[in-house]
Amino acid sequence: MKAFVHQGDAIVYTDVKEPRVDQGMVKVKLQTAGLNHRDLNIPKRRGSQPEPLVLGSDGAGTIEEIGEGVSSFKIGDEVILNPGLGWYDNSEAPPEGFEILGMPDNGTFAEYIVLSAEHVEKKPAFLTWEEAGVLALASLTGFRALFTKGNLQPGQTLFIPGAGSGVATFLIQFAKVKGARVLVSSRSGKKREKALELGADRAIDTNVDWREALSDENIDLVIDSVGRATFNRSLDVLKKGGRIVSFGATTEDEININIRKFFYGQYQLFGSTMGSREELRDMLRFIEEHNIHPVVGNTFALKEAQAAFDYLQEGKQFGKVALRIASTD
Repeated sequence: MKAFVHQGDAIVYTDVKEPRVDQGMVKVKLQTAGLNHRDLNIPKRRGSQPEPLVLGSDGAGTIEEIGEGVSSFKIGDEVILNPGLGWYDNSEAPPEGFEILGMPDNGTFAEYIVLSAEHVEKKPAFLTWEEAGVLALASLTGFRALFTKGNLQPGQTLFIPGAGSGVATFLIQFAKVKGARVLVSSRSGKKREKALELGADRAIDTNVDWREALSDENIDLVIDSVGRATFNRSLDVLKKGGRIVSFGATTEDEININIRKFFYGQYQLFGSTMGSREELRDMLRFIEEHNIHPVVGNTFALKEAQAAFDYLQEGKQFGKVALRIASTD
């Protein structure tokens, strides 16, 4: 089968062996997949390992084969994949052994994938294949950060540094249907316009003085995935006793904070990563109830995956980047 893999020092579109179905597993013929920043970093983390690894954490397709003992699906069912492996019930943090699909297990940038039936969910019927293929990782990450950890309530104000990421587009939509006020920042005027069109109440230029620009706002919650470049700036605009949730670090991992300022301000800091199957199912019900669709910024064919990687690396996207897999010729 065709796949996009990391092997040695390269990422390549090539032929790999088609996976076999074992007990308790299902084989999915993938229609679409979603690209995440995680995929950009995996080659660096793996180094020069000679074994090919199929990249990709997000995907959607149809059940093609069912292993012994699986009764929850039938051939032809349309499904999405849960990329969070081994985390079933909601908990304060992932359990030991939690992994994300795409490393160390083979991922979704391939014509077929085999995985446990426990990590497959029915595709929401109101979503297109492109929307379904990019859904799970970003929406689940945003759902947990916003509600489980951030405890966003109606009437509160949310600030999202960086308006163009896939998670940010979900956060904007989730928060608005919850009845919150949503503020975002971006260096790109085009992305600020799109964030406003999506429902954000206010969009500021990342390069301005946030304290001055947001001095008239009472910010209850900040959800930050940038890291060092924005963390202290976010604290500067957060109200006393406010909450900040961090789920990523697209800039440097390590930051310095004035701890006296932090404890005098009575701030609350939460870490968040992905989410449980329980939260994923809650999120699926939530988007169906409120008719929330993923924002798909661009779509590439699987054989064009390198171009998709470059597109994401350059930060050109607003929303998610999809890979079309069903037609690989």
